[in-house]
This record gives sequence, C-alpha cells and structure tokens, in this order.
Amino acid sequence: MTIVVTGTDTDIGKTVFAAGLTAALGARYWKPVQAGLADGSDAASVVTLGVPADRVLPEAYRLTTPCSPHLAAEIDRVTIDPGRLALPEVDGPLVVEGAGGVMVPVTRDLIFADLFARWNKPVVLVARTGLGTINHSLLSIEALRSRSVPILGIAFVGDAVEDSEATIATLGKVRRLGRLPRLDPLNAANLVETFAANFDVEAFR
Repeated sequence: MTIVVTGTDTDIGKTVFAAGLTAALGARYWKPVQAGLADGSDAASVVTLGVPADRVLPEAYRLTTPCSPHLAAEIDRVTIDPGRLALPEVDGPLVVEGAGGVMVPVTRDLIFADLFARWNKPVVLVARTGLGTINHSLLSIEALRSRSVPILGIAFVGDAVEDSEATIATLGKVRRLGRLPRLDPLNAANLVETFAANFDVEAFR
C-alpha cells in the first residue's frame, strides 16, 4: 500500500501530517525530491517526529536552495531524471511526500500532479484551514482529477473552520479525513496522541 501526501501550498503542515500518518501506519517514508537543506530536511524532521530512522528512505535528489525543485536543480547544476522518481518497492505501507503543491514543477516539463498520475496511487491532499483555502483546495482537487489521480481524501491542518472544511469536502466531492491542529509543543509524543485523536487510521488502509 502506497499513499501520496501532497498539499495545496508550501509550509502548511504537510510534513507534520506525513510524519503522523507514517507513524500511525507503521509505514516507511520517502521524500523523492528535497529542495532546501539549510534548515535540515523533511526526512530528518519526520525522524524527530517519531518515525524510526530505519524506516526513512533516502531522497532521490537533495537540492540546496529552498525553492521549486526545477529551479533548485538548475542552481545546483543537477539534472532531475524522472526515471529515478519511480516508486520504490518496499515491504509494507509507504508514505510518499511531494514538495509544495500539486502544480509545483519537478522539471521544466514535469509537474508533481503529472508524476502522481504516473504513480497512480491514492493521494491525500493536505490543506490549511485559513483564508483562501477553499480556492486553493478546489483548484488542487481539479488539477488531480483532470489527470485521473485517485484522491483518498482531504486532511486539514490548523484551527477549526467548520464552514470552509465542509464546503471544500462538499463542492470537491472528497472525503474529509480529519483535521490536525497546530501542536505546541511539536514533538513525537504529542503528534502521535493528537493524530490518533483526530484521524481514523483505518480510513488510510
């Protein structure tokens, strides 16, 4: 079983959600393209959030600059070969995290939504609950659907905004998986407890 975690934007809590899901499923975690290393990597972050290091797969590409992968690769003088982005074969469940939103370019002629279509695995769309999320979420859902990417459901991150969450689920015709509140402190124990309280892990199996 493979689940792809993507987002409606960058810095919305996608990695925290992915860490919680990976730990809850006892899965392996893979971030195929990491762009931006000054503040560490998302792979390192999920380890601090409770995913065992031996269940984190190495990235296909580690790029220095915190920007879209296509540009980060050019700055690093690296050519991203889509052939290296095939899903790894592992025993048991795998959680794969994209970079930024669904329309972020991987290369000059490949965006993440197209890569997800090649993988043909169920996607969880992570969305913030703040102002603007209805537009960003529905556009992301349309981009995925237009490529026949299977959508497992939508997971929200942030303070509860019932009308926005319900509106997105209804208009987007997607399953509402739950909402992960902002955690303070953000640590492994708190994430495990909060994830279990706010999501039904069976919905991801």
